[in-house]
Amino acid sequence: MDGEIAEEERGQPKKRTQKRNRKEFAPFGNYRSYYGYRVGQELDEDPRLKVLKKEWFEGKDCLDVGCNIGLVAIYIAKKFCCRSILGIDIDSNRIEDAYWNLRKTVRMQSAGKSHSKTCQSGPEERPDDDAQNLSMSKYGETGKSTKNQCLSEKRDLDEIVSFRKENFVLARADAHESYDTILCLSVTKWIHLNWGDEGLITLFSKIWRLLRQGGILILEPQPWRSYEQNRLVSETTAANYDKIMYPPEIFQDILLDKALGQ
Repeated sequence: MDGEIAEEERGQPKKRTQKRNRKEFAPFGNYRSYYGYRVGQELDEDPRLKVLKKEWFEGKDCLDVGCNIGLVAIYIAKKFCCRSILGIDIDSNRIEDAYWNLRKTVRMQSAGKSHSKTCQSGPEERPDDDAQNLSMSKYGETGKSTKNQCLSEKRDLDEIVSFRKENFVLARADAHESYDTILCLSVTKWIHLNWGDEGLITLFSKIWRLLRQGGILILEPQPWRSYEQNRLVSETTAANYDKIMYPPEIFQDILLDKALGQ
């Protein structure tokens, strides 16, 4: 996912070197600190979550392309009671982080259920020693009002949420795999820069094939200025940047052409 601005570093003298190294090791936008950057200290939660609607997810099978450390997928499962949600990411380390966050959330949820059986006290405090923990705590609190509804069928989050390492552009699609709702948030730039226009078209085509009839695509493309800021992340991105013919402004037209061509 998008990570144009690295999180603030504690050691000022090493700030430039650390930023440069992070970009070198995250050529696909696979920054571990991504959510800390998005949320920061001024916001309670990822602002994108405020525009999501329950009817897009409730009782549906969902896919999160470029899930990073899994917080959006976990939030959706808790808040909107989806039937299932799979998060995929190109980075195995981010998938490990996502499963760690899922296990942590399940433990917190189990503790909350046990606590609610014995007393009527206020919500349990969540650790907030860094921005990443802050986002998790806010997700947990936001989802609390619908938690019992989501678990009414005795399904825990780890039965609803799963993660998988996958290069979405290059992986072969399973003919039996399909979804009601697909999220692609701040991913298009990194696919575009790493695999060019052909990769972008492959992304859209594959999403379209995976969507069930009447399904929903939630797409958040990055603006062109963001491409300019990240074009030198690798030799590949620098070369592809100069060849790109499809700017983000025409993505909707490309998708509509795909829809009308079916």
